[in-house]
Amino acid sequence: MDIQSIKRRFGIIGHSPRLDRAIDVACQVAPTDITVLITGESGTGKEVFPKIIHHLSARKHGPYIAVNCGAIPEGTIDSELFGHEKGAFTGAHDARKGYFEVVNGGTIFLDEVAELPTLTQVRLLRILETGEFIKVGSSKVLKTNVRVVAATNVNLQEAVSSGRFREDLYYRLSTVPIEVPPLRDRKDDIVMLFKKFASDFAEKYRIPALQLSEDAERQLIRHRWSGNVRQLKNLAEQISVIEKDRYLTGDTIIRYLPDRQENMLPVLFNDANTKADSLSEREILYKLLFEMKRDITDMKKIIMQMLRDGQLSGDFREENAHLIEKLYEKRDLPQVYNDSSANTAGDENDEDVIESYEEAPHEYVEESLSIQEKEKDLIEKALQKHSGRRKKAAKELGISERTLYRKIKEYDIA
Repeated sequence: MDIQSIKRRFGIIGHSPRLDRAIDVACQVAPTDITVLITGESGTGKEVFPKIIHHLSARKHGPYIAVNCGAIPEGTIDSELFGHEKGAFTGAHDARKGYFEVVNGGTIFLDEVAELPTLTQVRLLRILETGEFIKVGSSKVLKTNVRVVAATNVNLQEAVSSGRFREDLYYRLSTVPIEVPPLRDRKDDIVMLFKKFASDFAEKYRIPALQLSEDAERQLIRHRWSGNVRQLKNLAEQISVIEKDRYLTGDTIIRYLPDRQENMLPVLFNDANTKADSLSEREILYKLLFEMKRDITDMKKIIMQMLRDGQLSGDFREENAHLIEKLYEKRDLPQVYNDSSANTAGDENDEDVIESYEEAPHEYVEESLSIQEKEKDLIEKALQKHSGRRKKAAKELGISERTLYRKIKEYDIA
């Protein structure tokens, strides 16, 4: 059966090469018993592909069942999938067959497979490898012959890395992967799909079909459709029922689209184990440190310029001799102010000092930039500035009061 026949049989609309590729892979793998993993965003129509695989396989006369793993409570999912014996748990008044026993000889579609609990993943892996399972509350090993097709809108590789999904189960499920493209990657299909949905709803509600202007078509194509085909279908139904004017303009389409436009710009990613306020503190501290370093550098340049212009009096040099000495030490310059009383000598040597400063390579001697020390110092200064009022100190630092309290305790600040 060719791809166009498959589309007509299962109601698939579109001419996207990626969509055709997904259908082609499903047709090729259908005659085998290989496990298939279908991936794609929510609303892309992943549920159609297990039906294609089942109806083109040797199991087409056997049972087919679709199970939404995310809709079954964790406490009962093992009973639903594998069955239970009478008295296995509170409320188990009778023995019950699970889906894998009922669908023996057929195909089971596990939608949202990433939502399976870890223990259930172990049971599923055993079925995939040996075809064996044990009912809840039983010790008897049962056999089943079931073709498993799974689907998920979650990146399973990331789920494996984070420990939420078993790696061995991932590789067992993804023997043959099929990726269903999102609607935004099928732009040529968007208008065609909308018209098909509008026609179906016109027949369903016995109303005239919607007509699209060129601007309306452009607005449909321009939208990102985060909900994919499902969102487009809901929009077509909503407009079909509400809009009296059956000729749609671009402004009409915009009124029914979500106000919030998706922001696709790159953003900083906060790891789940990293506290948001810690990231904020770190950014603030780095900013303060760089600003302080820049201010110190500018201040040193100003002092040297004042020395050059003779704007510093002898009294100033005498009172701040130790600071000027440190300034020269940082620049690897000669210390000419060792004798604080030698004001005249200081004046005579100013030009030599300036020349040495200009000729010396500007290699700064880096001082300690310990985040903890700087952070503690900033907190102490903020508390001192606001007379110990922590609320105002926290606002000055740009952090929450809770964070400030924690830091005070951490650094043992009195």
